[in-house]
Amino acid sequence: MSVSNTTHFTNPSTFILLGIPGLEAAHALISIPFCTMYTIAILGNFTILLIVKRETSLHGPMYYFLCMLAVTDLVLSTSILPKMLSIFWLNSREINFSACLTQLYFIHCFSVMESGIFVAMAFDRYVAICHPLRHFTILRNSVVAKIGLAVVLRGGMLVLPFLLLARQWPYCRTNIIPHSYCEHIALVKLACADIRISSYYGLFVLFFVTGVDVFFITMSYIQILRAIFSLPTKYIRIKTFGTCSSHLGVILTFYIPVLFSLLTHRFGHNVPLHFHILMANVYLLVPPMLNPIIYGVRTQEIWDRLLHLFTHKGI
Repeated sequence: MSVSNTTHFTNPSTFILLGIPGLEAAHALISIPFCTMYTIAILGNFTILLIVKRETSLHGPMYYFLCMLAVTDLVLSTSILPKMLSIFWLNSREINFSACLTQLYFIHCFSVMESGIFVAMAFDRYVAICHPLRHFTILRNSVVAKIGLAVVLRGGMLVLPFLLLARQWPYCRTNIIPHSYCEHIALVKLACADIRISSYYGLFVLFFVTGVDVFFITMSYIQILRAIFSLPTKYIRIKTFGTCSSHLGVILTFYIPVLFSLLTHRFGHNVPLHFHILMANVYLLVPPMLNPIIYGVRTQEIWDRLLHLFTHKGI
């Protein structure tokens, strides 16, 4: 598709994703770690789902939330990697406008959902440590299902205006998106209209979701730490806190890249565009890869079942 005359049309049927501008010559090389991360994410998260499904002893609140996280990670990484690899390997840069909007919706919706799942997991740890005798009474299967539904509805409803606003803007400047996927602001910046409402709403969702979720996670862990420090011996305190280590690990792998990306966008005015795009990709690919590894290594029940699964198959 010719892009030399892209300033005199309205609402193109297709857009062109540039991949990582400035690093086109290195696309094939960059694809190797990205493809590796995606492969690990797929294998790791499917393994978590398989183990929890097979082992009835793991049918509890913590592992149900872990399965929700695994499904979210699978959808999130699959939303961007196949198209990105087609750009890197096949130079297939065109994307249909409807497909672009669908990708945009899935990426932002499941990012919000992942943050909500971390809040649910923090609440589970709070109940398990602060009210251990009532853990399964409070977090019955019906309650877990309602929490999961609330997380899904919150993500879907908060991100839906992104889709509706992006769909209504007239696009007459260019159809070239300087990104490796259809990111919200990267797309609406191409509109020949006042897009302040999209920008303001995007900031609102970012700060509302991050602020509210981090607040509730922090409150949960304040109560958890108070309960842990009231335990009689150091050994019991360490052992109890160890049950939270996996959750803290996945929270850090999710929110630290978000914070770093925000700081580079806010203060890194001289940071090259390709660095911002690389960070945006890392933010979406690293957590889905690391989450099953962290839970597999740090959660004894999953590690034991994993070893048993492979040992049994080997025998």
